[in-house]
Amino acid sequence: MSSDFETYEQDFGTITAEVTNKIGKIPKLSGEEKTQLVLNVDKQLEEVRELLEQMDLEVREIPIQSRAMYNSRLKSYKQEVEKLEKDFKRSRIAFSDEVRNELLGDDAISSESQLIKLREERAHLLDNTERLERSSRRLEAGYQIAVETEQVGQEILANLHTDREKIQRARERLRETDANLGKSSRILTGMLRR
Repeated sequence: MSSDFETYEQDFGTITAEVTNKIGKIPKLSGEEKTQLVLNVDKQLEEVRELLEQMDLEVREIPIQSRAMYNSRLKSYKQEVEKLEKDFKRSRIAFSDEVRNELLGDDAISSESQLIKLREERAHLLDNTERLERSSRRLEAGYQIAVETEQVGQEILANLHTDREKIQRARERLRETDANLGKSSRILTGMLRR
């Protein structure tokens, strides 16, 4: 069951990486090429939303003890998609700003270099934010693994404690049996002497 989830995760990672790359390119393009890229990103975002729905269905089928880990991963993916949609919206606004500047003519050209610089800075900030979020997801996944490992360790310690108690009880019985055998042996020896 979790293998289906992991397959969806791989598809999710591939598509979101493509979308992130394309969103960064949108403000730098113009005309028909830009329009096509916007439509393409919109379609891929729809695919990503469908993948999230599939992952959500898979999580519901996973056994309860493993479900928490998958739920947290799904939650982080949903947050990532929300961020991608916001970035896409911003890039489309930049797209509409460019169209407006093209219509205005020379006044727009004078501020075009400022817009380009701002867009480059914004793209740089978005890249840094994306890296930060990826690192946060990795940390969260590492923390989740540590928590699960700790739970497994506690279960093992509990089992070892139970086994130790059983071994101690067995030793006690063995000592009692040994004592009883010694006592029986002495009685038999006494009886043989008589």
